[in-house]
Amino acid sequence: MNVRVRFAPSPTGALHIGSVRTALFNWLYARHTGGAFVLRIEDTDVARNTEQSLNTILDGLKWLGLDWDEGPYFQSKRAEIYRQRAQQLRDVGHAYERDGALRFRMTREPVVINDLIAGPVTRALGDREVSDPDFVIVRSDGTPVFHFVNVVDDLEMKITHVIRGEDHLSNTAKHIALFRAFGVESPAYAHIPMILNVDGSKMSKSDPDPAKARLASLTAYVEDGYLPEAVRNYLCLLGWSPKDDRQILPIAEVIQKFDLPQILRHNAKFDVTKLEWMNGQYINALTSDELDWRAATFGIKCADAPYRRAVLNLLKGKISLLKQLPERCGYFFTEDFLIDPAAVAKSPVDPVMLTKLTDRYATLPVWDAATLESNLKALAGELGVKTGQLIHPCRLAVSGQTVGPSLYHMLEVLGRDRVLSRLRKFKP
Repeated sequence: MNVRVRFAPSPTGALHIGSVRTALFNWLYARHTGGAFVLRIEDTDVARNTEQSLNTILDGLKWLGLDWDEGPYFQSKRAEIYRQRAQQLRDVGHAYERDGALRFRMTREPVVINDLIAGPVTRALGDREVSDPDFVIVRSDGTPVFHFVNVVDDLEMKITHVIRGEDHLSNTAKHIALFRAFGVESPAYAHIPMILNVDGSKMSKSDPDPAKARLASLTAYVEDGYLPEAVRNYLCLLGWSPKDDRQILPIAEVIQKFDLPQILRHNAKFDVTKLEWMNGQYINALTSDELDWRAATFGIKCADAPYRRAVLNLLKGKISLLKQLPERCGYFFTEDFLIDPAAVAKSPVDPVMLTKLTDRYATLPVWDAATLESNLKALAGELGVKTGQLIHPCRLAVSGQTVGPSLYHMLEVLGRDRVLSRLRKFKP
């Protein structure tokens, strides 16, 4: 069997992180099996659809590297197909009209869903539905409903596996009944567990807590400077496990190992702290060129490319989000940087000692980290003070900050002229 899976978002808002994980699992299964990943846009809700939302979906999938093999198909352009399929059900007696709407004659027997993740699930008619389990498939205004177009599209597109969120499991009995009414077997269903906040609440773009609401949208991770590789890696591990303790996994290896029976049954909790740690690991592994072009999108620009790359390399291991770059390395690119007054108050500067350090650095024949370090330590010994009493004032004078990359490597990259000028201008 040639595996065919699909991702079918609605362009009615930002792309939910749970939907992103659904797209990822479909993409992984397609790549694992050598099948096809189909993109379908469910845009029948004309009142809520927007071009911006559509672009957000397409850009988000491209950002994550989830390339599709077919599509995007748009339901809004498939009205004639739905009309013909509705008439087909009417012709064979599986659909009938009532109050201007077309209703599907639902089976009265329990429906067994052989879910590839949840296992066998029996959906019997509930008490409320016993008297009338039938449901509308085409509204009185002629627009088809979700259940109907979903099934028709899966049928027409020859989808073999429907991998979607567990919240859709309650709809599956209706979908299976519709497939049978068309005289075909339904696709295999695999309902993946939900993604929850760390506190166990549902991740929602409409959460009353703005911070939680923001975490539910993929846009937040793009804006904050997460790398797509890190987000993709982390989402792979939400509900799926390679059965070892590794966290950083090359996508090629995930594709090789990924399969539906390995997906866990319990809900996954989204730990943004862990994701941020993982993102830092990915940033640290970037080459100089890779970090350079990514940093440019966060405002790090300087005509001196070798200097710019040297600065960014210093920040590896010191940042976990690209959005932190302007604050952490802004002083490398301007003389108009702020001196933290709280830092000055906390660590009083002895101007005499700082002048001695400046004078010593001015005479150095070589300007590199090792020479800068050995001379600072030698001066501290001569003055009978701890090295910190020279390190902290020096860092504050040249960067305005009390934390950052290795002082000596920072001084080396800044260069002799910048460092001496800043040391001489510093007025604690």
